[in-house]
Amino acid sequence: MFEKLDKIKPFYDKMYQAVLFVCKILLIADILITSMAVLGRYISFIPDPSWSEEVVLTLMSYMAVLSAALAIRRGAHIRMTAFDRYLPKKTLQVLDIIADIFVFAFAIVMLVVGMKYAMTIGAKAKYVSMPKISRIWMYLPVPVAGLAMIVFELEAIYAHIKAVVLKTDYMAGAVEDQDEVTEALKKAAAEEAAKNGEEGKS
Repeated sequence: MFEKLDKIKPFYDKMYQAVLFVCKILLIADILITSMAVLGRYISFIPDPSWSEEVVLTLMSYMAVLSAALAIRRGAHIRMTAFDRYLPKKTLQVLDIIADIFVFAFAIVMLVVGMKYAMTIGAKAKYVSMPKISRIWMYLPVPVAGLAMIVFELEAIYAHIKAVVLKTDYMAGAVEDQDEVTEALKKAAAEEAAKNGEEGKS
């Protein structure tokens, strides 16, 4: 059963990369618009549009909540780990599943309630600097992030259940990947130091 379900992993990988790409684009747009707005106050030929502040805040809203969804898949969200070393492994796995269920429920609330607010309050309001554009775009990040969190949380719950059934560590793969990155960075640093040392001798 797990072998069949594991075939879905490429879908999650692609979705993760897509959401990560969107976050990068939003960050670049934020930096460019903010830079233009700041420079426009001191340099005459650079425009300083009135909509820059509201657009930047909207893009930051999307980036912040989508990043939280990405953190769920990486297991990088804020958590209390002070007592993990004192608890049995199986107890930790059960607690992880319970935490996942609560996060999953919260994501559903974000999707349902967030969409409700977006379609009511957001749809009726307008941007101050852009009166023709609905403020729904300021409210949409919450349900959008809720949907992304639901998708990634389903994978997290599956991983925890699989770890309990097969008696494995679901974070083993992530740890191995981190170790590979660390070793690659150490190797690159050593090569750079050796290269600098040879240049210094010459």
